[in-house]
Amino acid sequence: MPGTLGGTRSGRLYGRLDCRSALRAIERGGYVTSRVFFADEATAIAAGYRPCAVCLPAAYTTWKAGLPAPHTEAELAELLRLLTGRHTITIGHGRDRASTAAAQALAAAWTGEAAAVVSWPEHAASWLRPARRFVAHAPDAWVIAGTRPGWTGMRDRLLRGTEWDPSRTYAFASLAGAVTDEHGDGGGGSRWWAADGARPERA
Repeated sequence: MPGTLGGTRSGRLYGRLDCRSALRAIERGGYVTSRVFFADEATAIAAGYRPCAVCLPAAYTTWKAGLPAPHTEAELAELLRLLTGRHTITIGHGRDRASTAAAQALAAAWTGEAAAVVSWPEHAASWLRPARRFVAHAPDAWVIAGTRPGWTGMRDRLLRGTEWDPSRTYAFASLAGAVTDEHGDGGGGSRWWAADGARPERA
């Protein structure tokens, strides 16, 4: 499908196709060999690219603050498709506005049983209470939304002594590739996420 955003592999950033900064660089011969295109913003984020400060200043400010971008309807639909055949889910989310909204949207759209909706803070002494609540109902799948720092603390607590199964965990694009530890398989081996309108990826 045609790309709506352009980017560069060398800087791992994406922006509008009419970005004046990118067009100037291309005129001078820059970006040409490292140019990439994305169907949409969620796909760019899931690929690990950051927004351009020149043509996407609001998205850049959000990225700079470490906050996830709002989910999209296509991303939500893809997650629901991935969950086909599951009957019970537990939804987990960070307490920032975008992650809370994503969790609420999933809970409203889910036609099966939502065993629990569990939130966690960005900073905590151990994340023990939310981790216990997260695994308490032994659902068919877990679905998460949040920032990487908050999820990292929660994930590490889950891996230390709970029955959480990373291979049954799905994430909104803000946590692409972060379901399990970057340096290991977290005991499960699968990392799934939904990108806006794209097929899910496994790392």
